Amino acid sequence: MASRLGRGTLGRFVMVRLAATVVLLLALSFVVFALLYLAPGDPARNLLGPRNPSPELLAAIRAEYHLDDPFVTQYVRWIGDVVRGDLGTSIRSEIAVTSLLADRVVLTAELAIMAFVITLVVAVPLGVRAAWRAGSVFDRTVSLASIVGVGAPSYAVGLLLLYLLGVRFQLFPVYGIGDGGLDQLWHLVLPAVTLAIGIGALVFKLTRTAVLGELEQDYVAFARARGLSEGAVRRLVLRNALIPVVTSGGLVFAFLFGGTILVEVTFALPGIGGLLAGSVTFKDIPVVQAITLLTATVIALTALAVDIVTYTIDPRVRARGLR
Repeated sequence: MASRLGRGTLGRFVMVRLAATVVLLLALSFVVFALLYLAPGDPARNLLGPRNPSPELLAAIRAEYHLDDPFVTQYVRWIGDVVRGDLGTSIRSEIAVTSLLADRVVLTAELAIMAFVITLVVAVPLGVRAAWRAGSVFDRTVSLASIVGVGAPSYAVGLLLLYLLGVRFQLFPVYGIGDGGLDQLWHLVLPAVTLAIGIGALVFKLTRTAVLGELEQDYVAFARARGLSEGAVRRLVLRNALIPVVTSGGLVFAFLFGGTILVEVTFALPGIGGLLAGSVTFKDIPVVQAITLLTATVIALTALAVDIVTYTIDPRVRARGLR
């Protein structure tokens, strides 16, 4: 009976969050579509980019994109095409945007996942150890390093790593994606480390703060007074402290996915970051719209997943949901 109630409550929670995510994505899609009209000048000229169009070409563009229709009608037509997988055609290359994004999204996802794994494997254990030894030399040293990591721009870190590990000591390749497979993963190590340094510093500080907060709770003193071993107390503290760390992990990944632009440009990686930078320069609005919508979708869906995970592992959230 209790398990059926739990599943039913979880189902309602997921449906409510899913509905909210759909509404959010619709609102974001409306804003993304409006980018064409928010840009200064004539939308038809914006679609043509830097070229100097003739009146006949402008008329053809207006007819192709139905620019003379009401704004809402154009949006409904565009979102219908997006749902069917048609993101338009690139102005610069005259290639379908879906085809342009296909391989680049995979590369960016691989880079974000690698940076995410490095962040969790390094930053979380360091945060736990620093909190457990608060005030020690180790804690002060790593905390100082995390301040530097948070404040250092990713492109500056990337250039420093390129010089030291790529040019000076020639331990890693300095640009490109290699020949695929393991060689591609090897080319992504340095960019992934660059991304992980800044994000890892934030995760370290979050983990350390969460563990320190739990260590100050009354149940820790009570557990020790009852004679529980230090290992048991540590497991109890970590189980509670890691709840905010786990739930924030998804948001960290979403940030990594959307924050690869400077790193991809620095390391000459053909991901969506480099494509976005070039598309903004050449006013390739269909590509900019597609990448912006894709990034917003990843962030919204990740936030949905984080909400579900939080509801599943945190009984306090479930208790609020039952009221």
